[in-house]
Formats: sequence, C-alpha cells, structure tokens
Amino acid sequence: MAAAISPLAFFSAAAASTGTTAPKLPQIPPPQKPQIIPILQSKPSLSSLTAAGSAIAIAAIVSTSPPSLADAGPAFNVYYGTAASAANYGGLGGNANKKDSAEYVYDVPDGWKERLVSKVEKGTNGTDSEFYNPKKRSEKEYLTFLAGIRQLGPKDVILNNLALSDVNLQDQIASAESFSAEEKKDENGQIYYEYEIDGAGTHSLISVTCAKNKLYAHFVNAPTPEWNRDQDMLRHVHESFKTIGSY
Repeated sequence: MAAAISPLAFFSAAAASTGTTAPKLPQIPPPQKPQIIPILQSKPSLSSLTAAGSAIAIAAIVSTSPPSLADAGPAFNVYYGTAASAANYGGLGGNANKKDSAEYVYDVPDGWKERLVSKVEKGTNGTDSEFYNPKKRSEKEYLTFLAGIRQLGPKDVILNNLALSDVNLQDQIASAESFSAEEKKDENGQIYYEYEIDGAGTHSLISVTCAKNKLYAHFVNAPTPEWNRDQDMLRHVHESFKTIGSY
C-alpha cells in the first residue's frame, strides 16, 4: 500500500533533487479577538453646569416681559411746611430754605400745583399750605394750624372747632352720608385723629395732631368722581402727613 505524501514533503523532496531551496509558504497569523475599547462617560464639570444654569436663567429673563411703567404707580414730591405765623410769612412757595426749619411734611402728587396762600388767609383761618390738581382744582390737599394748643381734646370737639373756620367743612359734615373717626399713634407715640367724611358730592380725609404747642390739621378733598378714580393715591397723600422735629 502506497504511503500518502504531504505537499510540504513533496516540495522538500523536489528541492533536494534539484538543489534549490523550497519556497517558504506565507505565515497566516492566527485570528485575533476583536478589541473592545471602553467608552468612558465623564461627569459634567462644575463650569459646564454653571454655564448651562446661566443660559437657562438668561433665557428666562429674556422670555419674561419687563414690568409696565404704569405698574409703578403715581410719583410724589415731599413738601416741607414751616407753619410760620402770618407776621413771619414770606409768601414764597416751594421748599426753598424750608427743609431745615420744617415742622411737618406730606406728599404731593407729581403734577399738582401750589396755591399761594395770602397773609390775610393765613392769619384768619390758619391755612399754611395748599396744593391742587390742575385738571380739577377742587381735588386738593391743604394744611391749617392753630398755635397755643398743647394737646388734643375729644374727637368730636376738635372737628367742630375746625369747622368753625371752614364753611365748606360745616356743609360737608351737615350733609354727610357716612362719617368715621378714629385715634392712631405713630412710632413715637404721638396721637393722630383720623376723620373720613363722605358728603354730598365730596369726599374728605382729615388728619389732626398736636406738636410744638400747635394743632395741625391736614385735609384731602376730592369730588366724588375724582375720589372714585384716585382713591388709592388720595389715601397715600392723607397717610403721608406727619409732624417732624421735637415734640
């Protein structure tokens, strides 16, 4: 039986018989396993988170519409009153040289005009200052004072005494549809009487107090249509009145 001869033995025998070197067969590398490259998931850095947060905040600001100027409400100017006697009254309006010697303050709506108070009026009914709405002159605020009063009396007596020198106030009290009076104290313990009168066609807020041996009365008056329209603003004006300095 003939023996099987492998191809490699055949090429070796042929090379030996011919004296030549047998060609080398190419080496086939063994199959390699596929290399798995891991994908590392890194945590976001603090800077990237900060940048992302800033971007979100900016987007929120841009997307939010700015507040309307109308929402800011009306503007006011502070008036400084000196409550000087008629003999020392210079007849000049405004706040010039008044702030340092002021005895009381209140807010005036922006755009309102000051009415010049005469010496005669100041000497008879004690009116010290007055401002009005130029669009409706009967919408106004003013202050009267009376020297020589150390403290407040009963609320009804004080109001009746004020009405003695103010005919319009007399008529308003007589025709009042509603009336309220209350006592308040400020942060210094100073007493203020607060009156609200809803008369025939007119609404009034009155604040009365005593300081420096004087009685001060601050009035805010408005016809009913203007009161219905400007009630919040007029209440602010009323509540802004206070005396300043030593008591």
